[in-house]
Amino acid sequence: MSRRSPFAVRGSPDGVRGAVGPPVLLAVIGVVVALLFPAVATGYWIRVVSNIFMYGAMAQSLNIMAGFTGYADFGNTVFFGLGAYGTALLTSKAGLPVVPAVVLGALVGVVLASLMGLPLLRLRGHYFAIATIGVLEAAREIIANVPFFGGGMGITLPISTGAPEAFYGFIYYVLFAVIMAYIGITWWLSRSKFGYALRAIKADEEAAAVMGIHTTRYKIRAWRLSAFCTGIVGGIYAYWLNFIEPPIVFDIMISIKVWLIMLLGGAGTILGPLFGAIILEMLQAVIWGQFLRGHMLILGAVIVLVVIFMPAGFMDLVRKRFSLRAVLADLRANKI
Repeated sequence: MSRRSPFAVRGSPDGVRGAVGPPVLLAVIGVVVALLFPAVATGYWIRVVSNIFMYGAMAQSLNIMAGFTGYADFGNTVFFGLGAYGTALLTSKAGLPVVPAVVLGALVGVVLASLMGLPLLRLRGHYFAIATIGVLEAAREIIANVPFFGGGMGITLPISTGAPEAFYGFIYYVLFAVIMAYIGITWWLSRSKFGYALRAIKADEEAAAVMGIHTTRYKIRAWRLSAFCTGIVGGIYAYWLNFIEPPIVFDIMISIKVWLIMLLGGAGTILGPLFGAIILEMLQAVIWGQFLRGHMLILGAVIVLVVIFMPAGFMDLVRKRFSLRAVLADLRANKI
C-alpha cells in the first residue's frame, strides 16, 4: 500500500495536482526575499544571484527537452547564441528597442528548431546529442566568419544610460521574472496533455506512438519551446554584457554547465533546475573566494560527492525529506 504524501491535496492520490502548507509558505518567503535582495546586497552578490536566475532559466529550458522528453540536447547553447546575436543585430543595426529585439532574436532559434527538427529528432540517444553539438559548432563557425555578424570582432550593443547600479538591478529583476515564468511553464507541462505526451515519449517512444501520440510533432513543439525560452535568456545576456562574440555565446561549456545544473537539481522536476543553479553558483562563489588556486579541483570534487549522494538530484532528496536512510538505500540498490 503506497503512502500518501503529507502535502498532497485532498482528492489527488498521487499528490501531483498541488501542495499546501510548508512548501507554499517557503515559496512565498523565497519570492519576497528575492524581491527585497537588491536593496540590501552588494553589487557582487546581485551579480551572483542574477547568474543563478540566468542559468536556472537556461536549465529550465533544457529541462523541456532532456527532462520531460528524454532527448539529450547538448547543443542547446546554439539557441542562446542566436538569441544574443539576434538581439545585438536588431538593436545595433536596425535600431529596434530591446524588448522586441529580444523576442525576435528568440524567434530565430524557433525557426532553426523547426527546420532542424524533422531530420535531427529522428535520431536518438548519443546520435542526437552528437548531432546537436555539430549544429552548435557549425553555427559558431558561420557567425565567426561572416562579416555581417561582426566576424571574430563581435558586436557592441548600444550602451544603456543611467547609473550602473540601477542597470544591474534592472537586469536582476528581469532575470527573476524570466525564471518565475519558466517555472510556471514547467508547472503547466507537468499537468498538461502536452507534458504527459512528452513524458510518454521519454518512457517509451514506440509505445507512445502506438497509443496515438504523434511523437515527431510533439518533439518538434518541445524543441521550439525550449529554443524560444533559451533564446530569450541569450538576448537578455547580450543586453547585459553590451558586447558579444562567438566564443562567448556559442561556448559548449555553457551547455555542459546547464546540463550539470539540471542534473544537480533533478531532471524533469519543476524546481530542480533553480535549486541546481543555486547549488552550483553558490559553490563556485564560495570556493573561488576561499581557494583561488585550486578552486576548480575542489569544485569538481564537491560536485562528484553531490552526484554520488544525490544521483536523482536535489529534488529527489527533498521528496525523501532528507532521509539519510533512503539515500543509503539508493546507494546500495545502485551498488555505488
